[in-house]
Amino acid sequence: MTQLLCKPEKREIASGVTIVHEVKNEVSPLQYVELKIIELAPGAKYTEILNDKECCIVALKGTINVKDQKNTFTKLGTRKSVFDKIPTDSVYISNQQRLEVEGVKPARVALCYSPTEKVLPTKLIKAEENEVENRGSRNNQRLVHNILPDSNSAAHRLLVVEVYTESGNWSSYPPHKHDQDNLPEESLLEETYYHEINPPQGFVFQRVYTDDRSLDETMTVENGDVVLVPEGYHPVGVPEGYTSYYLNVMAGPNRIWKFHNDPNHEWILER
Repeated sequence: MTQLLCKPEKREIASGVTIVHEVKNEVSPLQYVELKIIELAPGAKYTEILNDKECCIVALKGTINVKDQKNTFTKLGTRKSVFDKIPTDSVYISNQQRLEVEGVKPARVALCYSPTEKVLPTKLIKAEENEVENRGSRNNQRLVHNILPDSNSAAHRLLVVEVYTESGNWSSYPPHKHDQDNLPEESLLEETYYHEINPPQGFVFQRVYTDDRSLDETMTVENGDVVLVPEGYHPVGVPEGYTSYYLNVMAGPNRIWKFHNDPNHEWILER
């Protein structure tokens, strides 16, 4: 199996606290991005000391409380499912902090990390503060919730976004990449995709490939899977009858999103 496709591996680490995914730099091809997906029962608490990492906590579904060493944010989360298609609440916490996430109603939570030496203020990112936009045309349409875009200076390295792609459409398309530290033309950003699919028995396809094809993987992605993008182009195709959701986490040496389209397919934009 490809090292880029991560299947859920649920393990309960405390009463009511289940880790669904844990992408760590030590065992992945990524240097700048780490990701945890956790599930919390009501009253269950997940705690962690961040040390040299910043973290964006996203309430994917359900209701949570979030604390650091100075701040407490209560009753975060706006939806029963990601497919409610409304923005949700998130919290950015910088390095050298202790964080606590508590389940209020059964919750699924994404913890998005990147290494940093810069200490920044904790920030609550309310659902209504998400930038919502529609991108693309024809069969290249998607709905985007910008949780932590590069226009928001709350983080040092992290970029976080949610994307919905409807039945029969493509996303991250035409194929684009951001794997060269060559600003202003292109930025170097690693990326993870956390996927959900509606109805959940469905699947999508994701290809990750480089110009020289030294990396060229095409994956059948099922509900709850994570795809790692250390480099290369990374389009997603959604079959008829299903809706795709994914949470993107990006990070690199510079916090700016400048991408380069595959020149073989860029003509699609000119129709």
